[in-house]
Amino acid sequence: MNLIVQKYGGSSVRSTERIRHVAERIVAAHADGHEVVVVVSAMGDTTDELLRLAREVTPAPSPRELDMLLAAGEQVSNALTAMAIQALGGRACSFSGPQAGVITTATHGRAQVIAVEPQRVRAALDRGEIVLVAGFQGISRETGEVTTLGRGGSDTTAIALAAALGAEVCEICTDVDGVYTADPKVFPGARLLRHVTYETMLEMAVQGAEVLALRSVEYARRHGVTVHVRSSYHGLPGTVVSDAAYAAEGLVTRAEVVGAAPARERATPAVTPVSPAPGVPGGLGGPGGPVGPGSTETIFHALSEAGTATGAAEPAVPPEPVPCACPGSPSGEQAGMTGCAAAARIAAPRKAAG
Repeated sequence: MNLIVQKYGGSSVRSTERIRHVAERIVAAHADGHEVVVVVSAMGDTTDELLRLAREVTPAPSPRELDMLLAAGEQVSNALTAMAIQALGGRACSFSGPQAGVITTATHGRAQVIAVEPQRVRAALDRGEIVLVAGFQGISRETGEVTTLGRGGSDTTAIALAAALGAEVCEICTDVDGVYTADPKVFPGARLLRHVTYETMLEMAVQGAEVLALRSVEYARRHGVTVHVRSSYHGLPGTVVSDAAYAAEGLVTRAEVVGAAPARERATPAVTPVSPAPGVPGGLGGPGGPVGPGSTETIFHALSEAGTATGAAEPAVPPEPVPCACPGSPSGEQAGMTGCAAAARIAAPRKAAG
């Protein structure tokens, strides 16, 4: 029996009708013979609404209490989805992030996952239950406090669980069909990519693509988790993010543009000393050396801690359009874009010689 982890975003569970639809998909996956762990985000704009309420009470809410408040959003949708599965005759059990064993650093609002101890999740799976875990949250062993993970936290929760449980795949079920060469809402001719490497997805996330959060892709790469981005509305094949797919097909990587993302502004970077991100061993890049695994997470942690290490040292220069060679999408010049996702570094597949 294969184990899969599914993650459903806020738009996928924005209403009780959508929750029932998601529950049907989950029950169908379990009926196909899979062990299923599901991570659910807060419904729709719940997190924004909770933030609004907090700031109506006080303009400077306590970080601890804010995390306690925001963690409730995921727990609501998590429990409702478990109820919907039970109403369909399935056996389901819901856990908060701390109950599921998600251990984080102590920083409120932007904690990082440092370990997952999924004994309770594994025990529920062994009982034949579908397990639901509230995303975006965990607990600090150092302080014993509930923490939240920041943007993309539910993706990171799902990928971390998949790594800890040895899942076959982590499915990120969202409101798009997969990863495209450009935003299909802006460029109708954008092409769906069936496979991309971790490095490709990291570069696209850095450049502004919002399908997967940067931190979650970095975690998947570090732990070798195969990620499958697909729609929660239908059964189209979506996009697989993994290096294994390329190795199996005898593919190698080549510096070539495969996707475009709008650069929001051009700025002169300020230089900031970089120290390791919490939970990432070693110096810049962790055990892999200066540019090894964990480097992206370390750098962006440093940017976050600095407040803005990419702020302009002088007023931003208006962007100059640069043509984009992405297949199936209009040129960057036509779209008014300022660049492509890692033009010299992004990886596109080609058959290995010989």
